[in-house]
Amino acid sequence: MALYSVKGVNGQIEVFEDKIVITRKGLVGLATYGLAGDKTIPISAIQSVQFKEGGMLSHGFIQFAVLGGIERQGGVSAAVRDENSVLLKMGEQSNTGKIIKEYIESRILELSKQQATIVQQTSAADEIVKFKALLDAGVITQKEFDMKKKQLLGL
Repeated sequence: MALYSVKGVNGQIEVFEDKIVITRKGLVGLATYGLAGDKTIPISAIQSVQFKEGGMLSHGFIQFAVLGGIERQGGVSAAVRDENSVLLKMGEQSNTGKIIKEYIESRILELSKQQATIVQQTSAADEIVKFKALLDAGVITQKEFDMKKKQLLGL
């Protein structure tokens, strides 16, 4: 079940814990994107979220940038043609878009912290293996190995 959902002018966004799904329905979606179907983007693949609030004279939008993707620059007129963007009317659509932006940014930060921890743990394990090889080769003493191991494990 989606955590957040917003039906925009040229598509709908559903936000789940680990992904977003952009669906193109209706006349504007068909005219702009044809029969492209749904697009699923894992939150771990999203690099940034751009949001512009809708106003009286123009729609706002929410746009997701992914690694290797080329998001269109140029505001609302470019967002209409961007496959990772959905146009939002002012009011409830725009408010929900802002909530989605904040949620996605918090998930991106959370995932980046988890990845940093994993990399650090792997790095410490690799270092211990290297020092064990030095111990086995007689380059360092058991005492030096034990001291370095405690240091790497934070003990």
